[in-house]
Amino acid sequence: MPQPTRRERIEAMLEQEPGDQFLRYGLAMEWQKEGDHERCLTLLNELMAEPSPMVAAFHMAGQHLTRLKRFAEARAVLQAGIDQARLQGDQHAASEMSEYLARLCDLGEAPSSYDNQA
Repeated sequence: MPQPTRRERIEAMLEQEPGDQFLRYGLAMEWQKEGDHERCLTLLNELMAEPSPMVAAFHMAGQHLTRLKRFAEARAVLQAGIDQARLQGDQHAASEMSEYLARLCDLGEAPSSYDNQA
């Protein structure tokens, strides 16, 4: 009998703790790896909309949208993430997202160096 995949293990854990942000973030990353972009972004959007938004979700959504060449959406998500990180006192995350946002070209193209990092 085959071992459950990482995604399947996370989904099983989420049955026990459906509100766990870290598990939900991990599930979004698994969907991203599997190429299920819309499910990934839907879950990241949910994490960003919670009463206590997950700052990492903004950064990952911005990177993911950039890879999908959805640059205007990426910029908006990153700016919202910078604002949220500052509200939560997470200057490190605010700085990282600010740097990423600054590297997005005005013409809507991401530098190739970020395509490999994201």
